[in-house]
Amino acid sequence: MSSIRPWRTIERRKSRQIMVGSVPVGGDAPITVQTMTNTPTSDVKATVDQIRRCEDAGADLIRVSCPDVESTSAFKQIARAATVPLIADIHFHYKRALEAADAGAACLRINPGNIGSDDRVAEVVRAAKANGCAIRIGVNAGSLEKDLLEKYGEPCPEALVESALDHIKLLQDHDFHEFKVAVKASDVFLAVAAYQGLAEAVDCPLHLGITEAGGLIGGTVKSSIGMGMLLWSGIGDTLRVSLSAEPEEEVRVGFEMLKTLGLRTRGVRVVSCPSCARQGFDVIRTVEALEARLQHIKTPLSLSVLGCVVNGPGEARETDIGLTGGGNGKHMVYLSGVTDHTVQDADMLDHIVQLVEQKAAEMDAAEEAAKAAVEAAE
Repeated sequence: MSSIRPWRTIERRKSRQIMVGSVPVGGDAPITVQTMTNTPTSDVKATVDQIRRCEDAGADLIRVSCPDVESTSAFKQIARAATVPLIADIHFHYKRALEAADAGAACLRINPGNIGSDDRVAEVVRAAKANGCAIRIGVNAGSLEKDLLEKYGEPCPEALVESALDHIKLLQDHDFHEFKVAVKASDVFLAVAAYQGLAEAVDCPLHLGITEAGGLIGGTVKSSIGMGMLLWSGIGDTLRVSLSAEPEEEVRVGFEMLKTLGLRTRGVRVVSCPSCARQGFDVIRTVEALEARLQHIKTPLSLSVLGCVVNGPGEARETDIGLTGGGNGKHMVYLSGVTDHTVQDADMLDHIVQLVEQKAAEMDAAEEAAKAAVEAAE
């Protein structure tokens, strides 16, 4: 499709690839979606339960804070229970990094310049190498080094980039190269400019984020504008949407962002109208119900839900399954863009869910058959 629609093509920045556990980050690997737990890490059950919800939402990587010994002690059990690689969030206590690496962390989120002497950096690098850990350098406008604030007068793109390069050098001086970097800010303009500057200066994978973005609606908008600008220009290898909301919501927003730009496909992409007086059914409540009931679908497919025939047939031609409102409580259903049958109001929701589940099963079976044919040919 992109070959005949060049205006839809995003050329990703060329970065080198690292491994975070079993997940490749950078290079030509898919852009990964991350989130972070907010339960007390020492509460193993609560943390694992939250990780399960994030895994079900599709998280590729999950970060877990390790502020104390109780947390790193629990981390080993948590890491064994998780099905995706875990990142241990460390700030100033380098011993927590050593403990987390030994406990099964796939990556350490730590700024080497914040943990003290070069000997401590060397210890963390040795632990990371011994355990196959990557490292994520996380520069934040809200916690820039004092000397950089004195030099530049305030947080600015140049200060964030310089901080990142300083931290990178500390790792490279110890021959460590399995790292990714973030230069986050709550200010969208500052964050975007910093990422653009860093993208030109280094070839490592970049972790995108607009930090302290806000609540579910405001934070989604803010993150989408900032990260959307970067992703559209090809910058970004992994991302976290930082919301004051449940972690699984961060994952869903992240995937919606990538789906919108055609960078990842997962689950049902819903095309729906804002509704008006012409609607043949309650579009808003219908879409809410369908989104909730179709969260378990991982197969990428599209569903259009339009309240009337003004745009309904046109949108249905572009989606796998379409629903358009009609008169007398009877609505038109489209399959693969073609008018197929009608459905009554009372049966509409269950019927559409059933059609989506059937379509997903057919697509999964076709994919498995294609894989089997390739393997047999080899």
